[in-house]
Amino acid sequence: MNPSPRAEPLWRELVGEQLRERRRGRGDRLQDVARRAGVSPQYLSEIERGRKEPSSEMLAAVAGALDSSLLDLTTGAAERLRTSVVSSAPAVSVRGMFALAA
Repeated sequence: MNPSPRAEPLWRELVGEQLRERRRGRGDRLQDVARRAGVSPQYLSEIERGRKEPSSEMLAAVAGALDSSLLDLTTGAAERLRTSVVSSAPAVSVRGMFALAA
């Protein structure tokens, strides 16, 4: 019996990971980034944990609070998704993943 293929991660989880890694890499506190982005620390925490599906405007605000861009954030998440796809699945380009995410 073949093991079932690993499920792909959700987009919101990948984006949340990107945000958390960028924030921690800068040494920023959750509260400080949330204040700069205009959101509550609780909401930002839920975004980082992949619990919320934020709008593109919200993601742009949080990315900006990290001196990053929405493009940097989504490109990083798409690259992580590309590398996590099960090897038996057909290859998908980053551009194709953006189309799927839209």
